Amino acid sequence: MYVTLCKILNRIFPTPVHPFNLQNEGKQTYAEWQFERGEETIRYFQEFTTVEEMFKDKIVLDIGCGAGGKTLYYTTLGTKYVIGIDPVDKYKEKAEDLAYKKGLHEAVTFITGDAANMPIESNAVDTIIMNDAMEHVDDPIAVLNECYRVLKKGGRLYINFPPYHHPYGAHLSDVIGIPWVHKLFDEQTLINVYKDLVQKYPDAKERIDFRIAQQSDGEEYFSYINKMTLERFERILAIIPFQVLHYKFVPLRSYFKTMAMLPVFQEYFVKMVVCVLEKASTKTSSSLYDQTNQ
Repeated sequence: MYVTLCKILNRIFPTPVHPFNLQNEGKQTYAEWQFERGEETIRYFQEFTTVEEMFKDKIVLDIGCGAGGKTLYYTTLGTKYVIGIDPVDKYKEKAEDLAYKKGLHEAVTFITGDAANMPIESNAVDTIIMNDAMEHVDDPIAVLNECYRVLKKGGRLYINFPPYHHPYGAHLSDVIGIPWVHKLFDEQTLINVYKDLVQKYPDAKERIDFRIAQQSDGEEYFSYINKMTLERFERILAIIPFQVLHYKFVPLRSYFKTMAMLPVFQEYFVKMVVCVLEKASTKTSSSLYDQTNQ
C-alpha cells in the first residue's frame, strides 16, 4: 500500500537534474558534470577565505572525489599537487581518463580507498576538501581523526554537506523527486520504491548495489548515507582535536533564514552545513551557535 502511494505521489514532483541520469542520456558523464560544477563545491567558503588561500601552491586532498571531476578542477587553481580518494572502484579509471583528456594527469593522483585509513603520510597535506562527503562516510569520527593526522600543522579541512533532514537528504533524487520523502515513508518502503523505479535505467543493478546493502540478519538498508544530522555533527565537532574557524548554516532559501536558525526546525530548513577546521596545537572553546548566528 505505502509503496503504491509513494509511487503515485512521486508522479506529482519532477525529478531533479541528476548526474547519473545525464550520463545515461548521453548528455554528460559524471566526471565531466563534476568538473563543470567544480566552483560550486567551494563557493560556500568564499565569505570566510579566498581561493588562493585554499589552493595556491598547496598539496590538496579531495575526500569522496567520486569520478574525479571536481578534483581535477582544483588542479586548475594553482595547486602544487592534488590527491583524490574514493571507495568506489570504478571511479579511479573514470577520473584518470578525464585527467588525461584534459592534460592534467601529472598534477593529480587518484586513490581507491577508505578515508578512515588513508595511504598518505602524516603531516603531508595543506588543504582537505570534504564536499558532500560527510554524510556518506561510514565512520565520521575515524575519518576526521585521519584528516587531522595527514594535515600539516596549520592545515585546514573544508567541509560542506546537506544534513539528513534536508528535503533531498535521502539521496534518492535520481528517481524520487518528493521532498522530505524519507520523513513521509519508512526506509523499507523507500528501498522497494527505489528498486522498482530504477529498473527503467540500464545501470539499475549498479545503482541499487551503490545505495543498498544488507545487514548480517539479511535486512536491507541504505548504506550510501550515514544520516548525518546537525545535532550529530555538532557532537562530533566537540570531541575531535580540530579548532573550529568557521561554522555556518545556509538556509534552503533566503526567506527560510529564521527557520534555519531555530532548534528543531533548522534540521529541515538548512540547505548546507559549512565548516572550516584547522589543525592547531590547542583547540579553543567557543560556542558553535554563537559562530553560526553571527
